[in-house]
Amino acid sequence: MTIHRVIEQEGSFMNAFEMFPGLTPDVLAANQSWLAKVGAIDADAMLQLCFQAYVIKTPHHVVLVDSCIGNDKPRPQRAAWNMKTDDRFATGLAAAGVTVNDIDFVLCTHMHADHVGWNTRLENGRWVPTFPKARYLFSETEYRTWTEANAKAPVLAFQDSVLPVIEAGRAEIVGDDHGIGDHIRFMPTPGHTAGHVAFAFGKGRDVAVAPGDLIHSPLQTLYPELSSKFDVDQALAGRTRRRFLERYSDTDTLCCMAHFPSPSVGRIKPWREGFTCAPVEG
Repeated sequence: MTIHRVIEQEGSFMNAFEMFPGLTPDVLAANQSWLAKVGAIDADAMLQLCFQAYVIKTPHHVVLVDSCIGNDKPRPQRAAWNMKTDDRFATGLAAAGVTVNDIDFVLCTHMHADHVGWNTRLENGRWVPTFPKARYLFSETEYRTWTEANAKAPVLAFQDSVLPVIEAGRAEIVGDDHGIGDHIRFMPTPGHTAGHVAFAFGKGRDVAVAPGDLIHSPLQTLYPELSSKFDVDQALAGRTRRRFLERYSDTDTLCCMAHFPSPSVGRIKPWREGFTCAPVEG
């Protein structure tokens, strides 16, 4: 099994106090030095985040986890995402040794804009699936949640990056604990969104796991109950995060973090009053 990162953007995202409402000045001051050393924060307390997908090649399938931001997508709330037209995602796929035709499955941990964007691309004024041979697997709870939300008020990412895949007949709505063969498993990890799932890879054991937005920053490995303002249920997210960290602490499982600064991949270890994700290069 091989793991490749496909980076679309990396850099300053949001002030730490805005991102984490429960963060206090004393806690940040006590941790700013090591956070800066691992590239997770700058001198102005701006969190440094990576926006990326993972290409995971099992013995049987080529899988894309979380399809990032996308091009030509109207995202007025984020200037760096709004109607962008760069080739970084395509370049990253090529560096991973794959084309859009090689992807067998697209898996989305959840349906926020930066995790579904390249599900589709603009072709002759229409949104079409970017990966024409892939099956797109969506968690039933997540899909139902955003279907209901979109019925009340337009959800742009759902409309341009999920519904066109459904309409093209390339999607499967699956249970939150779904599995693909003997190498890919879904794991319910609610809190960030109602139907958020993580993905575990490996036969007989979890060789690698992709937790999506269960964990945004290395600060949350040390303080698992520190939840993001984007978590719909912050208390639940904290409990889910702690269970995840306890499960994988002191194991050989590679954690493929969605937003940690490079190198983004590491192993969970006990550290101080919580945990750390010890980076693994290469």
